[in-house]
Amino acid sequence: MPRTPLAKPLHEPPAQRTRASASGLGSPDRVARALSAHPGFVVVGRRARYYPHGEDAILMTIETQPQKVRSAPVSADVEVLENVAEGGENYRLALRVPDWPGAEPGQFLMLLPGVRTEVEQTDPLLPRPMAVFQQAPAGPSASRVEVLYKATGRGTRLLAEARPGEYLRILGPLGAAFPIQAAGERAILVGGGTGTASLYELAARCAEKGAVDVILGARSETDLMAVSLFEELDVTLHLTTEDGGRGHPGRVTDLLPRLLGNPLEATSLFACGPTPMMRACVELAAEAGLTRCWVSLENTMACGFGVCLGCAVPLRTGGFSLLCRAGPVYQAAEIQWEGLR
Repeated sequence: MPRTPLAKPLHEPPAQRTRASASGLGSPDRVARALSAHPGFVVVGRRARYYPHGEDAILMTIETQPQKVRSAPVSADVEVLENVAEGGENYRLALRVPDWPGAEPGQFLMLLPGVRTEVEQTDPLLPRPMAVFQQAPAGPSASRVEVLYKATGRGTRLLAEARPGEYLRILGPLGAAFPIQAAGERAILVGGGTGTASLYELAARCAEKGAVDVILGARSETDLMAVSLFEELDVTLHLTTEDGGRGHPGRVTDLLPRLLGNPLEATSLFACGPTPMMRACVELAAEAGLTRCWVSLENTMACGFGVCLGCAVPLRTGGFSLLCRAGPVYQAAEIQWEGLR
C-alpha cells in the first residue's frame, strides 16, 4: 500500500501543526510525537541533529490510499472438500464456498463445528472464529477456502470428524485485514501456534512487494503448521521449536532481534499468535526503534459481527474496540497490552 512521507520539515509545519505548537506542545519533537499519536501517522525514522539547536527530526508517514470497502459476508452451508490431518492435532480444512467475495490477508470466518443435518444443531451452540488460510477458485461461481485449526476442545474435535461431501455452516469473510507494505519495503512476519493461519496469504502478498522474513514457532515439530506451504513461497523461512525438535531451539523472540536490523530501514512487522508472544515482539521492535507494527489478536468471540460484545479490546487512548469489527488487525501502539488477556 503506497505511503506518502510528510513533505515539509517539521520546522516548516502546515497551519494545523503551527497551532499545535502554539498551544503548548513546544518543540518540534513534541509536536511530531503528538502527531504520531494521531491515527494514521506512523514514525519510520529519525534524522539526528536536524534542527539548529541540535534537536533530532522525526520522520513520519501516513496512509494515503483509502481502505477498501468490505464485501458483504456470505452465510451458507458449505461442502467439505478435504479435512486433512497434518501431524499432531493440526488439521487443514478445505471448503467449497459459493459466491465467496474473497478475503483480504488477516480476515476470518465464523464456522459452526458440527456437520449440518436435517435436525438443527444446538451443541456446540456457538461458531468458532477461523482465520482464512488460503483461497482459490473452485468452479465458475465458487471458491476453495481453507482454514487451519488444532483439535483441542469439543468444537474443534467435532470439526476433525467432518468428512468430504458433508456440510458445515460458515459466515465470512469478517474483520479488518493487514495492510500491505509499499513496493521495496521489507516485511517480517511472526507466527506462533495457530497464529500461523493468519499469515500465509499475507506472506504471499508481501513477497510481491519486497523481501520477506517469516518466523514460525511452536512447542514441538508436530505443532508447527503448514511449513511445507510456506517453503513454496518466495520468502526466507525461520523455524523455532521450544523443545529443539526442528529449527532454532527456543522461541520466535529469540530470532527476532537480529532480523529487526536497522530501525531506519523501511520495515514492517506483522505478528499473530498467543498474546504474550505478540506483546514480546512489539516490545522488541520498540527497543530496536521500529514502530511499523501490526498484530492480529485472537480474543474469544461468539458472533463475529459486533452483537455479543464479547471480544472487547482495551485501547491505549481509553475505552474499548470490538475486535470482530475494528480488528482482528490493529496497530500495536493502539493496544493497551496490560489490560489484554
